[in-house]
Amino acid sequence: MAIAQAAGEYTNRPRDELAATGASLLRHPMGTFSAFDTAAKLQHTKERLYVLCQLCGWGLFLVIQFSFARAAALVNPPQLGHNQMLEAASMVMVVLLGLVLTHYARPLITRWGWKQLGWRSLSPRIVLMAALLSLLWIAAGFGYSYGVLQLPWTYKSNPAIVVIAWWLNGMSLMLGWLCIYFFYHIYEQLQRLQVEQLRLVANIKEAELRALKAQVNPHFLFNSLNSLRALIEEDAPRAREAVTRLASMLRYSLQSGQLETVTLEEELRTVEDYLALEQIRHENRLRVSWQIAAAVRAQIVPPMLVQTLVENAVKYGVSIRREGGEVMISAQFEKQSLIISVINPGKLTAPSNAASALAGSSTGVGLRNASERLKFLYGDRATLRLFSAPAGCVSAVVSIPLPGSSA
Repeated sequence: MAIAQAAGEYTNRPRDELAATGASLLRHPMGTFSAFDTAAKLQHTKERLYVLCQLCGWGLFLVIQFSFARAAALVNPPQLGHNQMLEAASMVMVVLLGLVLTHYARPLITRWGWKQLGWRSLSPRIVLMAALLSLLWIAAGFGYSYGVLQLPWTYKSNPAIVVIAWWLNGMSLMLGWLCIYFFYHIYEQLQRLQVEQLRLVANIKEAELRALKAQVNPHFLFNSLNSLRALIEEDAPRAREAVTRLASMLRYSLQSGQLETVTLEEELRTVEDYLALEQIRHENRLRVSWQIAAAVRAQIVPPMLVQTLVENAVKYGVSIRREGGEVMISAQFEKQSLIISVINPGKLTAPSNAASALAGSSTGVGLRNASERLKFLYGDRATLRLFSAPAGCVSAVVSIPLPGSSA
């Protein structure tokens, strides 16, 4: 009955977990819609910026044209009967023609895929487009000024030379516009590439963290099943109690596997279940002392962190000793950090620095993964140290920065 009860209790919780997961999946499309909405807003902002730049750029060009015309009128006064309003209208129309030509060049650039070309392939295309745009600009401008408005021809040079000079001038202006346009898109592509690289690094980091979690759970399950196997034939009541304890720990392991952090209170409950399971096997050989400050129980820690430290202490500090030993567990605040310490009898045979000690044969995969998970979550601000202290004991000390601290 106890086994059935424990099994039923164990299987009911994952259903709740699946229900919660299903609810989160139902909510997921809303996050997708939010991403689409953000992309649409960004595109709208870019379009507004483009319109603003077009108006300001061509407006500045119109002001410069008016300024040059005013300066030329001061140097060479216009002839009698010269219509300044028609000349001003001609300038405005020419500038508007330039704005329209450059505006409708954008979809052609996109359709032909020029934004994806390299500079060697793009440069001659830019020059050719600038020449064609300038030719259309000059043809429409001269046709409007001297065909529609019938302004008098005031140039003393050959008309062909004047047209060529204006065509080269317009070509340089269009070339400048195209260069600015492509420079902006190159800058935008570089920014997008940097964002993609950061997202890729974050995804790789998350995948590595999930892989480390996946290594912790089978490692813990293997050791727990070994303890349970030793009890089945020797003491059935204790075996039933062990099943209940194991079911509780497995439930926690499954739930915490989806989380990056849990509260220390939740972690300590699993440690208590694990130690109760081990005490059934070791009896009086395993002694435990607790020094947990009440204020630290609400702090967040990586799941299975303390359990891994305690499991290592029992396995290498108590199980291999005929007389057993005492495991001392403490947690307290120190400056801007949460300090968790697990002390067990024994001798540290590996080097005392974290990188080499955690790779030693006497610590196993659990502590190595614990150290790597701390590094992924907190960077260099969190540490896991192994050292021989006090005399005849090995200490595993974890330092986790408190939220909002820079240490």
